[in-house]
Amino acid sequence: MTERTALEAERGLRKSLGVRELTASIITITIGGGVFLLPAGVAKSLGAAAWVAYVVCAIVFGLIVLCFAEAGSRVSLSGGPYAYVGEAFGPFVGYLGGVLVLLFGVIAHAAVAAGFTQAINALVPGAGIGVARVALLLVVFGFFTFINLRGVGQGARVVEIGTVAKLIPLVFIGTVGLFAVQRVNLAWPGMPPIGDLARASMTLMFAFFGVETALVPSGEVRDSARTVPRAIFFAISAITLLYLGVQESAQGILGADLVNQVDAPLAAAAERGFGRWAGLMLMAGAAISMVAHTSGMMLAMPRSVFALARDGYLPAALAQVNPKTHVPANAILVYAAAVTLLAVTGTFTSLLVLANISALLMYLLCCLGVIGLRRRNVRLEQAPFTIPGGALVPWLAAAAIVALLSTVTLGEFRAIAITLVVAVILYALRARRAGGEDRADRADRADRADRADRA
Repeated sequence: MTERTALEAERGLRKSLGVRELTASIITITIGGGVFLLPAGVAKSLGAAAWVAYVVCAIVFGLIVLCFAEAGSRVSLSGGPYAYVGEAFGPFVGYLGGVLVLLFGVIAHAAVAAGFTQAINALVPGAGIGVARVALLLVVFGFFTFINLRGVGQGARVVEIGTVAKLIPLVFIGTVGLFAVQRVNLAWPGMPPIGDLARASMTLMFAFFGVETALVPSGEVRDSARTVPRAIFFAISAITLLYLGVQESAQGILGADLVNQVDAPLAAAAERGFGRWAGLMLMAGAAISMVAHTSGMMLAMPRSVFALARDGYLPAALAQVNPKTHVPANAILVYAAAVTLLAVTGTFTSLLVLANISALLMYLLCCLGVIGLRRRNVRLEQAPFTIPGGALVPWLAAAAIVALLSTVTLGEFRAIAITLVVAVILYALRARRAGGEDRADRADRADRADRADRA
């Protein structure tokens, strides 16, 4: 698509999203399955001071999504981080951004699926461990792979059910649950060590991922310079307040026992505070929310594999489309196999760290990309959204990301580093192949010209 065509397409979009609609979209996309499991881990690290990590994450993520908002207002091409970073730093760095997006999607999908087995194990003891766990994951991934291979898209009803299923129990435990807390369990233990706070915040960031996805339809936002920052502020404030309510309720009801409720911390708190029915509601909400996440990811993420193959970065077979169902069947099968293997061999906690590393590296590129877009004066015909605080915010966001990444061990980073090295090799091979084809094409044209001259 040429720049002129992109701009014409942009002008053809209806500006129908206001502050209320964009705020609701951000909240719906961001709140996922992770919040049902994370409170126990954060409490283990910080105790009653866990709420500080939520505030840290809200501030850091607020800075990050402001960078996404400006980048999106300057670049009209589709692709999110892939497009932003590519426009700022060139195709190679843009390609790495696209790889990180795919990597995060695969690992996060596997992490939530692994968390789903924990939720099922809490609901039906024994159903989420050992052979039963493997069988459960195979059934879930097999079912959604089968649906996608048949060309059946995800229905809006599934999304609606998943949204209601996760929001109702979370709102319940985050608001009504506060009336069941014991104040002694929330006594301030003092400011935690910076290292512990940073590590806990690094883990907790998983619960905030997804905000930037809701900013993709920026071409349909009314008065984006005013709407986007307001929607971000309202949405992140609402999400943080809900998460704080959930954490404080679980901490206040369970106290020190919260760290022992790894499989279903919120369900355990609800059951102790209000009875078995409340615990079952939270368990069911967690399970349905994670299944809805799997449904959406199985629809969307294989298309990233297809796109990379289409652009020559992965084997061409992954870019083939089934002539009957009109879906990238090979890409779906390879993606499903990869994410199933990760979910079977990993745990929610171990996969969570890898997902956070890949996501934060991608966010780092995007935050620095805003600086590059400004220097190159990349913009659409209309004035771009400018971050309040201007030049300082992208650097603050980048510094915060680096601080969080500094808590990662070399062992945890190894898998991501190996993947990026392989990605660089694939890029080099593609560039070499393209260069060879260009030279062959030039030689062929020269040979034809020479024969024409002799004739």
